[in-house]
Amino acid sequence: MKHEVLMRRLAKPMLFAAALIWGSSFFMVKETVDTLPSLYLLTLRFAGGALLLALVCWKQWKEFTWDYLWRGAVIGAFLCGAYTVQIFGLERTTPSNNAFLTAVYCVLVPFFYWFTMKKRPDLYNLLAAVLCVVGVALVSISGEITIATGDLLTLLGAVLFAAHIVAVANVSPGKNIYLLTVFQFAFAALFDGIAAISLQRFPIGFVLTPALGWTLFYLTVFCTTIALLFQNVGQVWSDPASASIILSLESVFGVLFSVLLYGDPITPRLLLGFSLIFIAVVCSETKLSFLPVKGRKNLPGRS
Repeated sequence: MKHEVLMRRLAKPMLFAAALIWGSSFFMVKETVDTLPSLYLLTLRFAGGALLLALVCWKQWKEFTWDYLWRGAVIGAFLCGAYTVQIFGLERTTPSNNAFLTAVYCVLVPFFYWFTMKKRPDLYNLLAAVLCVVGVALVSISGEITIATGDLLTLLGAVLFAAHIVAVANVSPGKNIYLLTVFQFAFAALFDGIAAISLQRFPIGFVLTPALGWTLFYLTVFCTTIALLFQNVGQVWSDPASASIILSLESVFGVLFSVLLYGDPITPRLLLGFSLIFIAVVCSETKLSFLPVKGRKNLPGRS
């Protein structure tokens, strides 16, 4: 019982931490794929994450059963597809468009969860999702968004990210989430490795520089192993709709790092966007229960 209480308290901070880590890596990925082909980059990230987590969680292997294989393959396939399509989109569009369009998954998750688990999203889930997408748009996009090949790929990635979140919610109950994450990484690495060999040529004369080595280390250890583990564990102890809202803050943290590290200006548009996203998170997490609204108990989805 104490463990459950502790994990419920840690779930949302873990999701916030995952979004923060991913936000810090946005421009690293954009720069790295100019040197290392994207599918090889993803293969290294997921293979490294699988090996590292398997070693760290060696005591968990006593709980292994064969059904971990198909469960890991399912969520690994969605993870592989989402990251692969997103990184292809990032190569063909701007980081701001990519960040905004990826965040659309927070709108899709409640409906995907409704379709698979027959749990209808409540009014607060829908309101939070809409506010979040509008806020991310204000934060991410400085000009007009253009729908090009990269944008369409990013939208497909958003669909796959939503499917991945719902898939984790469906296959993880009753299973050791740490061990399940190992197999998720392993299968994602396998699928990306096959795609890399089939579709991309490894660059001749490739040299691993210290700067690239540090970037790969950060992407593998922090952005893959730690952040995705935090996502999976956080999801086990929170509902998918709330998790998607928090995880969509990745793009917001990306902008914040741009402000802090590169001196990008803070504009009224950014402040308005941050405010809407903050309201979205509050709406999703509290259901606005602190407001003295008469008849609140009769609102849709309110228990």
